[in-house]
Amino acid sequence: MRVRSGSGSRFFAVAVAAAFAFAPVSGARSDDAETAQNTPVEDYADKRPGTFVLQVENDLFGAGTDQYYTQGIQLTFVPKDEWEPVWFKELMGMVPGVDMDGESTYVVALGQQMFTPEDTTLTNPDPTDRPYAGWLFATVGAIVEKPETNVLRNVSLDVGMVGPASLGGYTQRRWHSLIGVGLPRGWGKQLHNEPGIVLSYQARRRFELIGAGNFLELDVSPSMGVAVGNVLTQGTVGASIRLGQHLDLTYGPPFIRPSLPAAAIVRKRGEFGWNLFAAIEGRAVGRNIFLDGNTFGDSRSVEKNNFVLDIQGGIEFTLGVTRISFTQIYRTREFQGQRVPSQFGSISISAIF
Repeated sequence: MRVRSGSGSRFFAVAVAAAFAFAPVSGARSDDAETAQNTPVEDYADKRPGTFVLQVENDLFGAGTDQYYTQGIQLTFVPKDEWEPVWFKELMGMVPGVDMDGESTYVVALGQQMFTPEDTTLTNPDPTDRPYAGWLFATVGAIVEKPETNVLRNVSLDVGMVGPASLGGYTQRRWHSLIGVGLPRGWGKQLHNEPGIVLSYQARRRFELIGAGNFLELDVSPSMGVAVGNVLTQGTVGASIRLGQHLDLTYGPPFIRPSLPAAAIVRKRGEFGWNLFAAIEGRAVGRNIFLDGNTFGDSRSVEKNNFVLDIQGGIEFTLGVTRISFTQIYRTREFQGQRVPSQFGSISISAIF
């Protein structure tokens, strides 16, 4: 049943209210730029390490189909603490809602996502089904952590292209040729070229239910977020729960938006930890270009659902210089006429340095 726009408005109100739980408290800056510049590298021995993260999301890992959100890939880089330039901290400190008095770092990423209808054998796809679309993007942002309160904030800017310039059709056809699978035939009807931009803010807070020192630890992390742009505009509220050992090493595995937020950071290098996790997130969607169609000019489109729910579960390991996670994601119907919900898997591999 389609969620009425009033439900979406109420959900946005909840999201805005939840934001106050994560609002930064202003205070005097404790960092001295000149001191930071002159700090010897060896003094950072116990600081947070850097990470390279490769994420692959595919419906082949889930329902074993080739439909709806069919493929996503992203490469993310988070530098070591000592690689953080002072100018970046000063610049991000000017962004509203970003309190750089915590432990902060920048993050950059490059990614691609592909969306297809249920039946990819048709040259002229069903106009009531999800349109073909690709999204090629670069991300730059800041991650701010306050270990004393276990609050993590992330502000990021995605810039990229939707349409043939995203190379979505080229990538999928080449991949299908490589693995010997039937070629998708409808990419000629994909969304048109359009520059895309999304500004996002995400926050989560970790609460220990069973803390360190016990054989098994348990934590829960409520989260909220908002994204604004011609590609995606939405508000989110969610929560995750984890059971395992050394949970403080991470905040959970990273995902490619619009999935539940988590961070690519790892707090320590050379440590062992693991956890089983489950999460749920509700999204009130104001705009989704992959369903609504191009902002300017005519294109294929469908009537989207204003409320979408993600349910996730999986396992994560951190061992020495590597972090690996596998997640199954169940996503409720995103548009009117969608025959079945989406189901896909996500694999994340991190190199810690």
